[in-house]
Amino acid sequence: QVQLVESGGGLVQPGGSLRLSCAASGTILSIAQMAWYRQAPGKQRELVARVNSNENTNYADSVKGRFTISRDSAKNTVYLHMNNLKSEDTAVYYCNGRIQDVALGYPSMNDYWGQGTQVTVSS
Repeated sequence: QVQLVESGGGLVQPGGSLRLSCAASGTILSIAQMAWYRQAPGKQRELVARVNSNENTNYADSVKGRFTISRDSAKNTVYLHMNNLKSEDTAVYYCNGRIQDVALGYPSMNDYWGQGTQVTVSS
């Protein structure tokens, strides 16, 4: 019953900025980690950024210094602040969460995925 919903994608010019949002809802017991992945046409899905329950973060080298991942625990929401966007950032961005669902009846974690949001960087 856990669902992730992304928003904030769109068309932006090179050098511009976007903020992606991912809201988790449902019978959430806890969230161990939330992350953003992206997949460009013809390419494999890759990790962009992640943040764990201790607010430790990791970034792909290609976005380090330009993107920032953050969490709003009260809203079960993760954000991806994207600055100085490049054409190479064009992709479908997916939210991922490692989440305990109380509805499963045992304390295991599962990965949940959002539907994806398109980010296009073009002049």
